[in-house]
Amino acid sequence: MMKKLIGSTVLLAALVLLTSFFFVKKSEAQVEKSRFLGYEINPLQQELHFYWKNENAVNYKSFQNLKSTLEKENKELVFAMNGGMFNKELSPQGLYIENGETKTKIDTSQSGYGNFYLQPNGVFYVTKKNKPVICTTKIFTGGKHIKYATQSGPMLLIDGKIHPKFRKGSSNVHIRNGVGILPNGNLLFAISNEKTNFYDFASYFKQNGCKNALYLDGFVSRIYLPSKNQNQLEGNFGVIIGETKAK
Repeated sequence: MMKKLIGSTVLLAALVLLTSFFFVKKSEAQVEKSRFLGYEINPLQQELHFYWKNENAVNYKSFQNLKSTLEKENKELVFAMNGGMFNKELSPQGLYIENGETKTKIDTSQSGYGNFYLQPNGVFYVTKKNKPVICTTKIFTGGKHIKYATQSGPMLLIDGKIHPKFRKGSSNVHIRNGVGILPNGNLLFAISNEKTNFYDFASYFKQNGCKNALYLDGFVSRIYLPSKNQNQLEGNFGVIIGETKAK
């Protein structure tokens, strides 16, 4: 009789724990889905490009300007997002590589003002074989195999762990956008639908299975994604990351 009672108690406790786990996970997923907009890109199958200046060496600045230029080339802008921090003259802060050419040099400073210098910061790059990589600035080695690269900071996830300087419940909130690499090798671009802190933003990428993710920018963040009713064409950016397709 005692063995049956113990067995029943253990079974009941296990069911309660399992039920609690299910509802917590479900609740977390619903909250995250409502707070962030994510867009997945397979760089092996979709046309992903980094943009800064047009053929006349003039900054694109906005999604609208980029969209108009692409239309003249019979291309459609499918998706666009600001692709990293920039200086007052709209030049990329830190490393920027476009079509294999280094436009601005990497910044390896360990201290400085702003989120860019919240160590570790990192680099998001795409090889000439269209393989995406996100790594810390410290381990980035460069090379002729890189087609596109943008440096920003801080890292959101490093090898599956949330940046050690982020704090759960932090009151430092802004609209934020970033990029991570999914388990299948695809890219996950995301922007918050509401002001959020770094910890929650990093958690979104982690819950989607990303091991490494990089913060791109904050209150200036915008996304152009007509397929999800996001038609923000304004802005004043440095680097723009965009997906295109032929018309």
